[in-house]
Amino acid sequence: MAHTPEQTQQPAAVQDPLTNPLCRRLGIRWPVYGLAHSIEVAAAISNAGGLGVYAAARDGPDELAGKLRDLRRLCPDRPVGVDLLLPTALPGAVDADTVAAAVPEVHKAFIDRLFARFEVPPATQGNFFSQYVRSQALFEEQVEAVAQSNVEVFAAGVGTPAGTLARVRKAGKTTMALVGAARHAQKAIEAGVDILVAQGYDAGGHTGPIGTFTLVPQIIAAAQGRPVLAAGGVGTGAQIAASLAMGAQGAWLGTLWLGTSEQQLAGPLADKLIAAGSEDTVITRAHSGKPCRVVRSAFSDAWEEPGAPAPLEMPYQQALTGRLLAAVEQHAVAPLMYEAAGQSVAWVREVEPVATVMHRLVQQTREALAALRPYLEARSA
Repeated sequence: MAHTPEQTQQPAAVQDPLTNPLCRRLGIRWPVYGLAHSIEVAAAISNAGGLGVYAAARDGPDELAGKLRDLRRLCPDRPVGVDLLLPTALPGAVDADTVAAAVPEVHKAFIDRLFARFEVPPATQGNFFSQYVRSQALFEEQVEAVAQSNVEVFAAGVGTPAGTLARVRKAGKTTMALVGAARHAQKAIEAGVDILVAQGYDAGGHTGPIGTFTLVPQIIAAAQGRPVLAAGGVGTGAQIAASLAMGAQGAWLGTLWLGTSEQQLAGPLADKLIAAGSEDTVITRAHSGKPCRVVRSAFSDAWEEPGAPAPLEMPYQQALTGRLLAAVEQHAVAPLMYEAAGQSVAWVREVEPVATVMHRLVQQTREALAALRPYLEARSA
């Protein structure tokens, strides 16, 4: 069953200065919000005192319903969340064959050349990219799975359709929206969102052109009193402290959790992330058709080579690349493997448990806030 903040609140945490009003409202201990690519990581973040939010955009509706049940089983006593992408400028309902038929032959030939160039065996099993087409019909089914679940929080990673937010709020969920500009915040507010996540250019995944430190104060000013979280390139407790100093109620981290043992990334991909620095991420349309920050790979590089076709719009790019990406994932073809990752990948330096990462973030946040004390004392003198 779902748990209310009163049920999940830890009495000792009320006295902790890091347990701010939004933490108390949501029933969590630390102002650390983690976007996780597996339910195991999301559960571990919540169990460690933050709020774990499962990134579910790559799940079919039936798969998503099952995963949310498993997420609750892994985290029965703390609040958890789920994140979906909800872009509005997509077909209402369309099948994979129709979309595939619209893909230009020159693009299909380009993918065939990548298969040959990197000696990628054909996939014998599918994944989201090869089995589904992003459409409004798919999004509605995903949202229904969320509404029927007993997770406490819903986050809209892209897009804020008012009907969707109303549907999940009616189901008792607290709603969040990731926004990359003040005008996006206004749309989310008009749609009735509860909490805004100001996601800057530094972030992994689908992101906008404004840097995090520039964006966060603008979103706070536009929030009309709503709580704001800071996101984009956050990987240390000092950055969490900076987020609080700017007026945010916490920080939203995604990339850092990719380096946790609960994530269980394939060896070559984990090695690539651990070796990567901030400059090893690139914004490309090759992943989905929309600007998306990923860790650089031979896949993203190939689309920048002379003679490469321009990536297609969503959902056609996914229909084009799905069979290749499914094969790369299944056979762990190292040069072509990648993941959405922000500039905070610089702090992914080893595989370690979520609880260890959380402990370090909290300690670093305390240390950074304590370091400000001389400035505060000097002002009051």
